[in-house]
Amino acid sequence: MSSSTHPYPRSFSHIGLSVPDLEKAVEFYTEVLGWYLIMPPTEITEDDSAIGVMCTDVFGSGWGSFRIAHLSTGDRIGVEIFQFPNHETPDNNFEYWKTSIFHFCVQDPDVEGLAERIVRHGGKQRMPVRYYFPNEKPYRMVYMEDPFGNILEVYSHSYELTYSAGAYGS
Repeated sequence: MSSSTHPYPRSFSHIGLSVPDLEKAVEFYTEVLGWYLIMPPTEITEDDSAIGVMCTDVFGSGWGSFRIAHLSTGDRIGVEIFQFPNHETPDNNFEYWKTSIFHFCVQDPDVEGLAERIVRHGGKQRMPVRYYFPNEKPYRMVYMEDPFGNILEVYSHSYELTYSAGAYGS
């Protein structure tokens, strides 16, 4: 145990997304965002195996089965994509005021190009591309949706670079 009273910053390992069609999601994220497929779609069933027991710990008993694929971003962040048999797609998947994860963000210097690519492949652009510092710095962002309703944001520059400059002004 560390004697320090201040925690150190942990690395981000992975995020899990729920989708209605696992194959289409794998295709979208590998072809549009270029993520690596590290484990193809696999069925997991409720049983006494190590993964079965772990999932029962998470979901409770009676979950039955689901399908999952594992992907990785260019900076080695994992993305688990789940397809549950009782999947529901809410009418409003952007209830940002509720406690939850309401988006994830990817970085691409060509924000406009990636936004167009996402739309061409069935996603949605939720807003125009905006500049954090118009006529001063090229930091841009846009909110999008994947074809399954998951909210993703696209940044042109790193998180640290964007916010270290005081992106909201004073």
